[in-house]
Amino acid sequence: MGLFDRLRGDDAPRVAFFGIDGVPYSLIRDNPDVFPNLNELATEGSAGAIDSIVPPESSACWPALTTGRNPGETGVYGFQDREVGSYDTYVPMGRDVQVDRVWDRVSDDGRDATVMNVPVTFPPQRDVQRMVSGFLSPSIDKAAYPDELREYLESIDYKIDANAKLGHKEDKSEFMENAHATVDARYEAFSHYVEQDDWDLLFGVFMTTDRVNHFLFKDYEQDTENKELFLEFYSKVDEYLGKLRDQLPEDVTMLVASDHGFTSQDYEVHLNAWLEEEGWLSYEDDDHEELGDIADDTRAYSLIPGRFYVNLEGREPRGSVPQDEYESVRDELKADLEALEGPDGKKVAQRVVKKEEAFRGDHEDIAPDLVVIPNHGFDLKAGFKGHEDVFGTGPRNGMHSFENASLFVDDPDANITDTDLYDISPTILDLMEIDYDRTEFDGASLV
Repeated sequence: MGLFDRLRGDDAPRVAFFGIDGVPYSLIRDNPDVFPNLNELATEGSAGAIDSIVPPESSACWPALTTGRNPGETGVYGFQDREVGSYDTYVPMGRDVQVDRVWDRVSDDGRDATVMNVPVTFPPQRDVQRMVSGFLSPSIDKAAYPDELREYLESIDYKIDANAKLGHKEDKSEFMENAHATVDARYEAFSHYVEQDDWDLLFGVFMTTDRVNHFLFKDYEQDTENKELFLEFYSKVDEYLGKLRDQLPEDVTMLVASDHGFTSQDYEVHLNAWLEEEGWLSYEDDDHEELGDIADDTRAYSLIPGRFYVNLEGREPRGSVPQDEYESVRDELKADLEALEGPDGKKVAQRVVKKEEAFRGDHEDIAPDLVVIPNHGFDLKAGFKGHEDVFGTGPRNGMHSFENASLFVDDPDANITDTDLYDISPTILDLMEIDYDRTEFDGASLV
């Protein structure tokens, strides 16, 4: 504990949470020589595979994980969301999250939270002890609060994110050098504030794991040329997590979790191209690049990842589907999606989820009508610039999965069965002995 806490006799239990974005539990379980520290944590504490959320996309997942509530309440459904009553779209940021984060509850309890590199937290909050925002932040000077945090991070060449564009190159060596440099600085920062020991909740995320998975996961699964680079990187991540665990005082419980799983990617699926091909969508002219360019007779459109919207009269500005036809049109679209097959004859959709099955809350007005959870191998895209082919390939060979996310709790009494992201925030609050109304959460404490 920090000196001030020791002097005041504050012995309330504390938590250190470390996110490993997109790391599947099976990767850790099946490679004990690469992950000795996480497997030791699993043996001495509790661990298991958990489910992500609908949709399993980081911009929606981290608000869900850090609030314990579904996108209908957080107001964030993905990397790109639609304005209410408009065809304008926006990229959700921290201020678009409409409910309290777990660190807000810690602060409200009169305790201190250090928050580092969590996606969808820009701009940094001024009402927590310190915060550096994560994914989608423009620069450290704008993403870090207070000034002493910004100055420290700049001094260690801290990087908010790895350079994903380097992963587009066939030779992955430069990309992996950048990934190592990013995770080295992330560990140095986490370790520094663990040692400073002036917080009650430390909440930090390694996002570089997701970046590496997007470009090398198939190499790992198919034992091809970059597998060694992949496993060397993860050996370092495990080493750093082991060191952080050793640094933590006895009154701190460590949690490690990912926001979704990962699997190999075989095809990109351009869903608006498919909708256009099947007569669901058309454009006003040949020069189109955004949602607002769809024609008045469009019946449906898609946003990433796998979210489908009926162009509904009275909800969309130029809705073509009457309200009394909504259910029948949505059922027709759902059936078409369930029948969609890839070039290999495999069904694209593992399942198609109706919005009322996944979302509830005050922000359902921008909820997708349907969400496709794809079978492994199909990465769902949704641009409006047009693609000649529905199926294609790109520089990535790994994609998110709904199942097989990871959770480790350094407590042998944690019950990690039938668990998903929504259970993590109430678990943290219970471990910290912070009272809350259990009906507020979509999940439940595991301890």
